[in-house]
Amino acid sequence: MFKGLLFAMVLLTGHNAPTYIPTDNSSSIRFKIKNLGVSVNGSLKGIKGNIQFDPNNLLACGIDVTVDAQTINTGNGLRDDHLRKEEYFDVKNHPSMRFVSTKVTASTKPGTLFLFGNLTIKGVTKAISFPFTAITQGNGFVFNGEFIINRRDFNIGGKSFTMADKLTVLLNVFALKG
Repeated sequence: MFKGLLFAMVLLTGHNAPTYIPTDNSSSIRFKIKNLGVSVNGSLKGIKGNIQFDPNNLLACGIDVTVDAQTINTGNGLRDDHLRKEEYFDVKNHPSMRFVSTKVTASTKPGTLFLFGNLTIKGVTKAISFPFTAITQGNGFVFNGEFIINRRDFNIGGKSFTMADKLTVLLNVFALKG
């Protein structure tokens, strides 16, 4: 009976996609936002997690990754220290940001896929979706994507009227087969 149940589960879920591990040193997670009308660029490091990916079986794909909120870097140490405080990223109580996918689908643009999932920042989880590409590189993939979020949705920056509400996140993640 157990073997029959296991066989049924395999049939229902399809085969598992290979697992890839993001490499922090070869990846970049950048963001840009306007503050007082001036574009501020920054980055985050410390990406960890698993990426299950098979471009021929999108139903088997899944992503669960985190980044280290403490690593926020805008090139200005005083600003970075301010961003780590409670009003912004509250890194003491929320040391990481997490993305967990819910599905990957094809898009109408050749070579581009669409990623759906839940982004958690500062204890707040919101559904997001965005297009991405996956380019084979050696024993892995380079995943590129870009999305826009509203900082207020994640309680970042309080009621600041000098900082724009929308910020753009740019991803370039290199992951090696695990």
